[in-house]
Amino acid sequence: MQHTGTRRAENRINLIPTTLIQDLGYCKDSSETILMLDVGCNSGDLTVALYRHLQQRAPSEDPIKPPHTDLHLMGIDLDEALIHRAQQTNPFPQMISFIPLDITEDSSLQTQLEVYLSQHARSHFHLTLCLAVTMWVHLNHGDSALLRLLSRLASISHHLLLEAQPWKCYRSAARRLRKLGRSDFDHFKALAIRGDVAEHAREHLEKHCGMVLIRCFGSTTWDRRLLLFRRTEITEKTR
Repeated sequence: MQHTGTRRAENRINLIPTTLIQDLGYCKDSSETILMLDVGCNSGDLTVALYRHLQQRAPSEDPIKPPHTDLHLMGIDLDEALIHRAQQTNPFPQMISFIPLDITEDSSLQTQLEVYLSQHARSHFHLTLCLAVTMWVHLNHGDSALLRLLSRLASISHHLLLEAQPWKCYRSAARRLRKLGRSDFDHFKALAIRGDVAEHAREHLEKHCGMVLIRCFGSTTWDRRLLLFRRTEITEKTR
């Protein structure tokens, strides 16, 4: 997705427990493969840092045992140059994959994600990350695109970790654009979803997408909350 600058991993990762996968109820079976999706992965720095973070052992665990989590991550971004950089610097090519993909494009998105999931005999990602992405979809494609994005993420995920930029970030992005002598984002003035965007997202996910907010991990130094949602019904058929 479109971002300004690189995503500083520590700002978010410090809020996420290393035991997140286990806390969600996964890895009871040591042979279980856990699938994660990072939407708008940029150059992959946060994806790799999070992989390392979630593979850390709890102090009570036996350090001699092999890793308890067969964790696979897919990072997607519409910027092919950023994806190429992520692929070139990926230290875990067997466990992490990066592909250029636009989350707002229906056909290619569905095909490629379905192929990835089917390769692992799954119908949903165990956990999807959508960090600092919603504003760019919202500004460039409007209210309906933001709601479609949330619905789409909910439809392919058991759990969703969402960081929605607050409205002040929208105003800052618009100011930066004007300082560069460019016109406003096409949809900026026409947006009806304003104010507490994270709250609008929560309402949509809970009322229309079959998800429920189960935890807030706090706020980053940019005053953005990390919200964890869960599908209200997770059956063996959807795992």
